Amino acid sequence: MYWEQLLSLKRYGDTHKRLRIEQDETRLGFEVDYDRVIFSSAFRSLQDKTQVIPLSKTDFVHTRLTHSLEVSVVGRSLGRTVGKEILAKHPYLREIHGYQFNDFGAIVAAAALAHDIGNPPFGHSGEKAIGEYFSIGNGKRFQNMFTQKEYQDLCDFEGNANGFKIVTESRKGIDGGLRLSYATLGAFMKYPKESLPKKPTNHIADKKYGVFQSEKTIFEEVARELGLLETRQGNNISYTRHPLTFLVEAADDICYTIIDFEDGINLGLIPEDYALEYLIKLVEKSINRKKYSTLITREDRLGYLRALAINTLISDACAIFMKYEDDILKGNFQVSLLAKSQYKAQIDDIIKLSVDRIYRSREVVEKEIAGYAILQNLLDCYCTAILGKNQGHSSNFDSLVLKTIPEKYLNVEDTIYHKILNIACYVASLTDSKAVELNNKIRGAAL
Repeated sequence: MYWEQLLSLKRYGDTHKRLRIEQDETRLGFEVDYDRVIFSSAFRSLQDKTQVIPLSKTDFVHTRLTHSLEVSVVGRSLGRTVGKEILAKHPYLREIHGYQFNDFGAIVAAAALAHDIGNPPFGHSGEKAIGEYFSIGNGKRFQNMFTQKEYQDLCDFEGNANGFKIVTESRKGIDGGLRLSYATLGAFMKYPKESLPKKPTNHIADKKYGVFQSEKTIFEEVARELGLLETRQGNNISYTRHPLTFLVEAADDICYTIIDFEDGINLGLIPEDYALEYLIKLVEKSINRKKYSTLITREDRLGYLRALAINTLISDACAIFMKYEDDILKGNFQVSLLAKSQYKAQIDDIIKLSVDRIYRSREVVEKEIAGYAILQNLLDCYCTAILGKNQGHSSNFDSLVLKTIPEKYLNVEDTIYHKILNIACYVASLTDSKAVELNNKIRGAAL
């Protein structure tokens, strides 16, 4: 892969090439991507979607929105740092094409901002609830109506694929969705493959999938424009990651490692003294113990260690990226950047404690159970109504239920796969509170 191609400013529908040297520096294309994501309704809905603690009303606990903003900030720093090194190593990118180190930061920041835009309500249990409705629930009735890959799209419903759908999907009068630059779309594609085959290799890019069958055409166009390398041929489409995807992933990994841990401390799920020892181990090379000893409040101590930890991991991730840049460009780098971190042992310790004390806490488990039931109830109600309409025998209740779904999810010209996928994507678009409200109304509990 080649950087000048990977940094493409092309947008969906462009009939002419966008050159970096012709860009308006006050309204740079990659920065426009960030603006388009942040002003989108799908991004705004993240303010009421679970990051770790479902339905939490505690003001200091992160939502998907605050998490995404923080990942974007970390991603920008990663991109700028790496961009500076890339331009020093490949000066022709600046001298001939006009790229600046801030371009790398802008691409990573925009992709990182959008990285959770397709995630369902109620955290990762939301994905499982949607998927299991189709794999082992009433949604199994659709299996013979779809191709194998179409059915797998639903059985392994994936927030990354839904995110790609949101930012690229054309609707009447709106071509190309948010019309982000292909460089940003490439950096966004964490798992550049279809839902099948499942985990064909141990490569990090094959861990999940990143595109529904409905977006396969635009997915291939973006990959070809960027010069991503095909990793499989024939009927199974997959490509190497865009190099900057590794930085988006690292930003996410850094934030959930440190900040989810911080949420656990603030909620009292992890004792402060016990938790701070873990963070101190991570930053022992850079901590100013004299300054640290003067900090009186937990908030100040935690804030100081958080900042040091994030900065430590940013520097480490950038060094790893540059060390393996050649392998990354050849598609031979097979793990996340932090998997090579000199602080991997400390990171693993923090994540293990978070899993034990936060993700498996009684509050989280009980609320995930409630969210699971709500999403399955909504899916069953909506899918039954769509199927009845498709087969020409809708009940009055079905017709009323369908009126609660926004028109953009009810394109009558679509195939049954598209109709059911749209229902799953609508349910995934709901905020935690809206899902609860709709479920109560449909069950008659809100009257």
